[in-house]
Amino acid sequence: MQNGSDDRSRFAVNLGRLRREKGLSQRQAARELGVSQALLSHYETDAREPKLDFVLKVCDYYDVSADYILGRTHEREDGASRLAEKVGIIVDSLEDLKLTEASLMSKLKTLTVKNGLNNGFSNGYHNGSGNGSSTGPDTKQNNKS
Repeated sequence: MQNGSDDRSRFAVNLGRLRREKGLSQRQAARELGVSQALLSHYETDAREPKLDFVLKVCDYYDVSADYILGRTHEREDGASRLAEKVGIIVDSLEDLKLTEASLMSKLKTLTVKNGLNNGFSNGYHNGSGNGSSTGPDTKQNNKS
């Protein structure tokens, strides 16, 4: 896949872009990636094609997916990384909800004790059974009708 009028491969274009975004000279990036400056220059100008181990090293160094560096996608991260991030957010949200629920249940229990409804609370308003068999003050009145 070509980049407009640029005849270089997407790998060459992306490699140079990532280096410049990181504010590195070719010499600095080459040292970090374990290649000579001349070889890195050849990769960036598309004069040489890199081996797979170098492509993987670049992906790790710049924290991008192989699909991105090869020009197969515009997404810099792979799908698994994005999914793991979203799952982490969901897990954190669930933990926050559990803490909020515990806090609200504590407040509800305090209110029911203050209002003399402690017996109803402990007998099923939140017993975890979920079977609907709890009888609070309202349901006792409805059963008399």
